[in-house]
Amino acid sequence: MRHKPETQDTFTPRQRAVLDKALGLLMEGGERALTTAGLARAANCSKESLYKWFGDRDGLLAAMIAHQASKVRARIDSGERLDLDRFRAHLVDFANDLLQVLGGDVSLALNRLAIGQASREGSRLGALLIERGRHGIDKRAGALLEAGRQRGLISYNDRDSAYHTLYGLIVRDLHVRMLLGEAGVRRPEHYAALAEEAVDRFFVLFGARENETTRADRL
Repeated sequence: MRHKPETQDTFTPRQRAVLDKALGLLMEGGERALTTAGLARAANCSKESLYKWFGDRDGLLAAMIAHQASKVRARIDSGERLDLDRFRAHLVDFANDLLQVLGGDVSLALNRLAIGQASREGSRLGALLIERGRHGIDKRAGALLEAGRQRGLISYNDRDSAYHTLYGLIVRDLHVRMLLGEAGVRRPEHYAALAEEAVDRFFVLFGARENETTRADRL
């Protein structure tokens, strides 16, 4: 059975609860603990429901990764005027969420597992982390940046380049140091300040000049 193309936007509350249980099993016992029978017991559901919702093992892993990635918000207000303060707040939320997720036990466990399997023939975890995790985050954040550009709040020639700059300002070398287990790097109480600092630096590089913002307000 092939894995199903579920996205983080289509999960029901019940499915999200099951995915949280699956992530817990992975954290507690590693990949070997993540079996259909074990997850059905832990989540109090049938194996048939798991197959219906997520398909095969790759489908379950893809859903777990997408669910984890969905915790990184990149909000675009629907029907509301996107002004500078609101746009900046959304960028700070994105930066803070990104640090919280990347620095969390689950994401670190998934990444370490994928790195350990990278040379194993047939291993799909690394590809799934990129396809269902990183790409989903990139797409949502790119849409947020484009909304800011269209309102004249930031200016860039290449959206991907601007986004990769933002990502680098947020993450810096922290994720690598976390993966290596460096003591004192994971300090969630500091993430909010790091997020604010990263967004401030991003606006220094890509913030629109006053005349550009004024012109956009007239549109």
